[in-house]
Amino acid sequence: MDPETRLVVAEATTRAMYPRDNAARHMGITIEETRPGYARATLEVRDFMVNGHGILHGGICFTLADTAFAYCCNSHDVVTVASACSITFLAPGKLGDRLTAEASEIIKKGRAGITDVTVTNQHGEVLAVFRGNSRTLSGRVTEGLDPPL
Repeated sequence: MDPETRLVVAEATTRAMYPRDNAARHMGITIEETRPGYARATLEVRDFMVNGHGILHGGICFTLADTAFAYCCNSHDVVTVASACSITFLAPGKLGDRLTAEASEIIKKGRAGITDVTVTNQHGEVLAVFRGNSRTLSGRVTEGLDPPL
């Protein structure tokens, strides 16, 4: 498949997934870009996302990273899910921060894949690094998309 077609496929997976992604939409996560093996998602830290220490709850940061991971892994239009994930928190997020999670596929071999995600704030400070292992299943992400690919 040529690079232009691969880009069209990656963008179509986002159009197919996002309307069904109730968690991301509810939290205000936006998918800003999807390319083959890459995705960028953003989130503004709102009051309900801050924990008892006055900083971003780790689970919210994980959810943002996991969302970018999902769109990256599914960018090839093959249904793909996480098999394992880990995150290292390096700095706290704060109320009002605009966070960006950038996911890049490191390797895809057979049904397995490894993707790294970096979460930064609006100043470019790295807040967290996430690594996800993925497993492809059967089926196409864009199945039922109108118009079809």
